[in-house]
Amino acid sequence: MCELVQKYNVPGPRYTSYPTVPYWDLESFSGKLWKASIVKATKESPEDGISIYIHLPFCESMCTFCGCHKRITKRHELELPYIKTVLKEWQLYYELLGSKPIIKEIHLGGGTPTFFSPEHLKFLINGILRFGKKADNPEFSFEGHPNNTTKAHLQALFDVGFRRVCFGVQDYNATVQKAINRIQPFENVKKVTEWAREIGYTSVGHDIIYGLPFQTATHVKETISKTNALKPDRIAFYSYAHVPWLKGNGQRGYKETDLPTSQEKKNQYELGKRMLANFGYKDVGMDHFALTTDSLYTAMVDGTLHRNFMGYTSSKTKLMIGLGASSIGDSWYGFAQNVKSVEEYEHLVSHRVIPIFRGHILNDEDQTIRKHILNLMCQFETSWELGDTRIKDFQKIIENLSELESDGLVNIGANQIKVTEKGKPFIRNISMAFDLKLHRKKPETRLFSMTV
Repeated sequence: MCELVQKYNVPGPRYTSYPTVPYWDLESFSGKLWKASIVKATKESPEDGISIYIHLPFCESMCTFCGCHKRITKRHELELPYIKTVLKEWQLYYELLGSKPIIKEIHLGGGTPTFFSPEHLKFLINGILRFGKKADNPEFSFEGHPNNTTKAHLQALFDVGFRRVCFGVQDYNATVQKAINRIQPFENVKKVTEWAREIGYTSVGHDIIYGLPFQTATHVKETISKTNALKPDRIAFYSYAHVPWLKGNGQRGYKETDLPTSQEKKNQYELGKRMLANFGYKDVGMDHFALTTDSLYTAMVDGTLHRNFMGYTSSKTKLMIGLGASSIGDSWYGFAQNVKSVEEYEHLVSHRVIPIFRGHILNDEDQTIRKHILNLMCQFETSWELGDTRIKDFQKIIENLSELESDGLVNIGANQIKVTEKGKPFIRNISMAFDLKLHRKKPETRLFSMTV
C-alpha cells in the first residue's frame, strides 16, 4: 500500500463539479446562456424542486487550514446589509423563474453562518421562502461553529425548517488547534450537539480533518474517540487540502515540513476509517461516514446519493442556485460563480445585475463524463452503452483505467467499471481517468491539493 500511496499521491480535483473550475470555458460563457440554462432546467422538472446554497462569508478570526472565501471582521453591523443583498439577488432569480419554485434544499455555508445573529438568519430564510414553496420533506442544513453557535441559533433555524446541522471539529489536540488557529474545547462541541438534539434536529454532523500540521495518528485516534462519545449521525472525515497558493487563506502560517508525510496521512485515514467502522459508521462516498439511521446512508443504499458544490447530499435537484459573494450555482447544463468581493457583489445586485463573473456551459461530452464521475463518487461504479459516441476519446479513458486495474484499484468489464475496496481511498485518482479536459491540457502550475 505504501508504494501505491507514493505512486498516486498527485495533485487532483475533489470533483464537486465536472468540468472543474480551472477548466471552465470562459470565452463561450455568458450571463444570457446561464439564464437560459436555468429556465431550461426549471421547465424540465418543476416538480423536483430546487436547491439553494447561500454563502455567508464573515468570520471573526482566520482558521489557517481553511481555503474557503471569507471576510475576517468583527463588525456585526455588516450582517443585515449583506442579508438584504442576498434577498435582492434571490428576487432576481425568482423573476427569471417566473413562478414560486419548490425549495427542496437550503444550505448555509461560509465563512461562519453563525457569525450572523439568530434574528438575522431567521429573517434571511423567511425572505427566501417568501418567493418559494417549502417542499414536503425539505433538506435544510447549516454549518455551525461550536464556539459561537447558541441555542437561539439552533432554535431560530429549526423554527423555519432546518433539521440538519454540521459542526466543524477538525481535531481536539491543543497543538494542532493552535497551528490552525481553531481553539475549541470538547465541552463546546458537546454542548451544541446536545442542544441540537434537545431541539429536535434529526441529523447532527461533525467535520474532522486528517493531515493537519503537527497532527499524528494518536491525535486522530483521540479525536474520533471523543467524537464517538457524542455519536453524531454523520461524520465528514476530510483530507486536509494544502493550497497555500490560493489568495486569501492563512496556510502560509506553517511550513510544508510541519505537515504529516503522505504515508503518515494515509495511516491517519486508515486508522480513522477502521475506528469509525468499529463504532458503527458506514462508508458513504469519498470521505463521509454515517449511521444506518441517517438519510445520507439511506440515499447511498437507495442509489439516490448526489454530489455537488455543497458536497454529498441525500437528495438531488437539477437546479442549484448559489446566492451570496463567491457562491457557485449549477443548472445541470451550466455552472456560474458570483464575484468574490463583498463590495462588488453588493454593488452589482443593487443595480439589479445577477452578480456572476465566470461560468461554463456543458456540452454533450461534458455531461456524459460528469455522469460517470458522479457515479464513481457516489456509488463507486459506473457503466456505459457500448458504442456510445458522445465521448470522442473514450479509448483514452480505458487506457487511463488500465494501470489502475493492474494495481487492483478497479475492475473493468465490457461496459462498466467497479471500484474495489482497495481502490476506494484512491477514488479521486480513478475519477481523474475520466477527466479528459485534464489529460488534454495538463496544468502548468499547481491547481489542486494532493489526492492522498
